Amino acid sequence: MVKRLLKLRLRTTITLLVSAVIFICFSVTNHLIKKNVELTTLNNIEEKAKDLSRTVALSPVVIDGLSNNVDEKSIQPYTEKIRKATDVRFIVVLDMNGIRKSHPIKEKIGHKFVGGDDKPVYAGKENLSIGKGTLGMSLRFFTPVYNATGKQIGAVVVGILLDDVQTQLDKSSRVIYISAIIGILVGIFGAVLLAYKVKKIMFGMEPDEIANLLEQRSAMLLNVREGVLAVDRDSKITLLNQEAERLFKKVGINHNPVGQKVGDIIPKFHITSVIETGHKELDQEYSINGLVLVANIVPILVNRQIVGAVATFRDKTEMKIMAEQLTGVRLYAEALRSQTHEFMNKLHVILGMVQLEFYDQLLDYVRGLKDTSESEAGFFTSHFKDPVLSGFLLGKVSYAREKGAELKFADECYLPTPNDQEVIKGMITILGNLIDNAIDAVQNSEEKKVAVEILPKPVGQISITVTDTGTGMSPEMKNSIFEKGFSTKGVDRGYGLYLVMHSVAELNGTIDFCSQEGFGTKINVKIPYENRSDS
Repeated sequence: MVKRLLKLRLRTTITLLVSAVIFICFSVTNHLIKKNVELTTLNNIEEKAKDLSRTVALSPVVIDGLSNNVDEKSIQPYTEKIRKATDVRFIVVLDMNGIRKSHPIKEKIGHKFVGGDDKPVYAGKENLSIGKGTLGMSLRFFTPVYNATGKQIGAVVVGILLDDVQTQLDKSSRVIYISAIIGILVGIFGAVLLAYKVKKIMFGMEPDEIANLLEQRSAMLLNVREGVLAVDRDSKITLLNQEAERLFKKVGINHNPVGQKVGDIIPKFHITSVIETGHKELDQEYSINGLVLVANIVPILVNRQIVGAVATFRDKTEMKIMAEQLTGVRLYAEALRSQTHEFMNKLHVILGMVQLEFYDQLLDYVRGLKDTSESEAGFFTSHFKDPVLSGFLLGKVSYAREKGAELKFADECYLPTPNDQEVIKGMITILGNLIDNAIDAVQNSEEKKVAVEILPKPVGQISITVTDTGTGMSPEMKNSIFEKGFSTKGVDRGYGLYLVMHSVAELNGTIDFCSQEGFGTKINVKIPYENRSDS
């Protein structure tokens, strides 16, 4: 039932829910009022019967009639006159033997009272009862009658038929029901108007549509690669995404600026002027504490009224763009491609041996591959505890083999699991570019060897050493190898060692090298490294 209700349109849901609440409230109220009216009506009827019975019992006509001072026949017209005037069903006067002296039906006079609930009154006790008499079920009140000397000489019974009581209750209930129905109809009409108003406020969208829109908006703000900042009409910051927070921290704004005026945080931003003029500013450059941002600022219009502005901005630093092109993702892909290429070559060899039916040689070849693979994989998984790094370095071995070079890792190599996974990302950039450069450097050498040593020493540091047997570097090259864009390999190169230098600086490390022209190069990197206690 709940699921079906949730699937209904918002206007229908609001109308049904509000109508249901109104209906329940009116029903409960109606029930309580009805019960209260019934109780009040019964109390009033009881009081009426009691008062009337006592009044008749004190009447001289009744007392004299029962005392035989006057003709007892005078009792009947007297009680009938009172009965008709008070609109009760019957007033019966009884003697001490229970014989009727008056009754609405004259034929019943002189006969014994029916019902059996009159006994207490002959003992001088008033009593209220509901019993069945000659006229049907009735509410009856008995009052004893005393003469002038205080002797009981009879009783008076005033009765109101329950059918008459129910008729009065039905009349009262009818008014209550009519009022409740009118109230419910008015409530339903109000619910329809409320649903229409709510739907209009929500731009005609359904809750699930709003939820999806909010999720999309949150996902967009979370994943967009540009900083996003929104302000209200007073230029107070109402929203900024994670990228904006990151860029703000780079310029020294470390606190949460939401709720503050943008002019107090970034005075150079022209958001206030955009709000005042309504003219957007596109691709404007702002230099904030040494960081160059390219920003677009546009006003927010609601019903053609400016209610704020949105600014999107990004870091213009070229290094960031080139770093994204040469991240570990590219290095992962290259390593995997090398492994795939090497694997395909081995498959071709196996296929050829099968076709030539060299089964014995094939068995030896496969065993050799298995031993080599297990040996290499076992080495990296045991010496490098981070699975990403070990898989990456294993791929580099395949890449070097594909390039015709020998990539050798020292037996002493060891790297425990780091506390900070960001260190591994930086090491992948450092190792990937150093190994790639070393493999490129030995391509024109007779001895194509690259040696890598990764050691956790001294304490709290990791030492990375990459040595190659390449052609070495000239004195001029040594002065420029870490400059952005410097390369001897052609266009679109020269960013590898620049990124290495940048990653080392980000990790608060050091880098030094020695190179002799014609004899190769050795590069050493030291970076702070805290391993996890369980590694």
